[in-house]
Amino acid sequence: MYTKKRLDLFTSNRPHSDMLTIVGSGKVGGSAALFSALRRVDREILLLDVVEGLPQGEAMDLNHTLSEQGIDVEVRGSNSYEDMAGSDVIVVVAGSGRKPGMTRMDLLKKNAGIVADVARNIKKFAPDCIVMPVTNPLDPITYVIQRVTGFERGRVFGMGNMLDASRFRQFIHEATGYSRHAIHASVIGEHGEKMLPLVRFASISGIPLTALVKPKELDELVVDTRSVAARVIATKGATVHAPGNAISVIAESIMSDRHDVLSVATCLDGEYGHVDVAIGVPAAIGRSGVENIIELELNEDERAVFDAGVNNVKSAISGLSF
Repeated sequence: MYTKKRLDLFTSNRPHSDMLTIVGSGKVGGSAALFSALRRVDREILLLDVVEGLPQGEAMDLNHTLSEQGIDVEVRGSNSYEDMAGSDVIVVVAGSGRKPGMTRMDLLKKNAGIVADVARNIKKFAPDCIVMPVTNPLDPITYVIQRVTGFERGRVFGMGNMLDASRFRQFIHEATGYSRHAIHASVIGEHGEKMLPLVRFASISGIPLTALVKPKELDELVVDTRSVAARVIATKGATVHAPGNAISVIAESIMSDRHDVLSVATCLDGEYGHVDVAIGVPAAIGRSGVENIIELELNEDERAVFDAGVNNVKSAISGLSF
């Protein structure tokens, strides 16, 4: 059904300081800090932002919340990249967000320049860290950060498909009425309009989703998963809580060295027949980052969607200079 390929990664000699840094202290960055603190992902969380006062104020607000909860995670705010030194994981949320009517790719040129500067500072001040891009368009941005930092590809991987999967599972819940806890479903490929919800691999307590839901309804689940982000943005202006939570799930798997299999955007080197592109694939995530990539045997239709997403990302990055 699948094969897995071990990546050539650095291993346990990477120093650990138990500090999570989030670059970008807007709504998503603040949400990611809150969910990460509630999960006790790290003992210290640093919020970094170029806007003076913003990360400091957000840190105070979060610490007041954590105090009431009795959670001994310290949140700090800073406007200096130097303070990220020693970070285990750096989450990059910095950049412009989608506005109603925009696609993720509409943000590419502006955000690529922003994250390239962030990446240069990461390389300078935190050369041993793992980097989790969140800025849209997620897959090209992941590629930019990996190229600018020069880090091993297993140390740079984006959050995108984890967010998509949470939406896919919610639509399965709505369609079936079964407990969210029983639903297992993943999304791979581009974090965008050509994402691939894996209907054939989804299940409810081990029962294939295809045995429980009619084909027409399955098609509707896919369409809804691909389009729902635009609906959220149109109604409330931004997606906040779901991406914040997805970030914390991945960070927890890294810091707890749990080897969870999660869909993340990482640079391929022959997997799924592609090289020199970042795209969402299932991977085991632990203290070293991406430990191996699981190669699923996609059918013809699934392969066509996956390859279309790859080609879309390749087209986007071909016009970038950084």
